Amino acid sequence: MVLLKNVSPPSEGVRYQQSETAAVLDGKGLGSGTLYVAENRLSWFDGTGLGFSLEYPSISLHAISRDVSAYPQEHLYVMVNAKLSEEDGAAEESEMKEKDSEGEQDESDEDTDPITEIRFVPSDKAARQYITELLSERTAEWFSGVQKLFQQIILNLFIY
Repeated sequence: MVLLKNVSPPSEGVRYQQSETAAVLDGKGLGSGTLYVAENRLSWFDGTGLGFSLEYPSISLHAISRDVSAYPQEHLYVMVNAKLSEEDGAAEESEMKEKDSEGEQDESDEDTDPITEIRFVPSDKAARQYITELLSERTAEWFSGVQKLFQQIILNLFIY
């Protein structure tokens, strides 16, 4: 089961919205909905009000994928630094409890962070490039803001 929430789409800071965009989360089709690129997050909602929002720091990679051997249509590929499905999270938690109780440790699993792969397939093929450019812009602005904050913190450390 995919973790979709009944929340409202963003109403402020929306830079772009693309209706008729299919979403596929870890290989599971979620149907068609609307993709929103906002100031602080990327969101997708189906027609019933269910959806998800991703803050830009959680997105580790985004690109246009033209590899039809990986997925049958060109799409916007997004990799997220978290598990967004309940089944996967529950299975991992159960597996970890089993290993702890057995005293086993698999060193290869220790360094692996959970990820989610999301594929967005807008009906308007030209929108993919524009959405990718907006995501690059929003991510760069977010990291620039973080960098300025760290610089200010460092300056304050030397002043006091």
